[in-house]
Amino acid sequence: MKITILTLFPEMFAPLHASIVGRAVKEGKLSLEIVDIRDYTQDKHLKCDDYPFGGGAGMVMMAQPIGSAIEAVDPEHRARRIYLSPKGRVLRQERIFSLAEEEHLVLLCGHYEGVDQRAIDLFIDEELSIGDYVLTGGELPAMVLTDCVTRYLDGVLSPQSLVQESFSENLLEYPQYTRPVEYRGLTVPEVLRSGNHAAIDKWRREQAIELTKKMRPDLL
Repeated sequence: MKITILTLFPEMFAPLHASIVGRAVKEGKLSLEIVDIRDYTQDKHLKCDDYPFGGGAGMVMMAQPIGSAIEAVDPEHRARRIYLSPKGRVLRQERIFSLAEEEHLVLLCGHYEGVDQRAIDLFIDEELSIGDYVLTGGELPAMVLTDCVTRYLDGVLSPQSLVQESFSENLLEYPQYTRPVEYRGLTVPEVLRSGNHAAIDKWRREQAIELTKKMRPDLL
């Protein structure tokens, strides 16, 4: 898979070169391209934003640099083009599964007061949000989406790691423990040390159901 991220702040994406995403890039399972929108502006001062028509606070990203950048990285419109926006549909696990099947994703990061609507109408396939809150820009949501999708690319994680985790079967993941057995008076549940895999599976499912009832009853 290839993920192309269009942004005014490419330096923000250094974290994607670490951990699991960074390893996926090094192993050739993910091609990650960070594109500076300023490279495509026709303004001699590299301007990419301007005051909004109709007045109001802040600045709006101009359509021309965005459109030119998208046409440069995806000239035949073969990629799925996504604008990370608080107005978009909230990103859910099932959407991650389908996006992981795409060959190429182009992610547009808005900033300031947003993006000229014409850039969205002409060049974007869908808008996605990572939650009902407002950030200073789309860079963090783009990193979240990239991280989520990368986990489901072939060979990035072991299949077993993806079977029983939060949101599989609409349940949160059961509690996890590691050594030592006792820490500050709290002990690892005995069933997890029993070696009885049937009992362990039963305990984990019960815990997942109870945890979901407590923390996210809307999922049930």
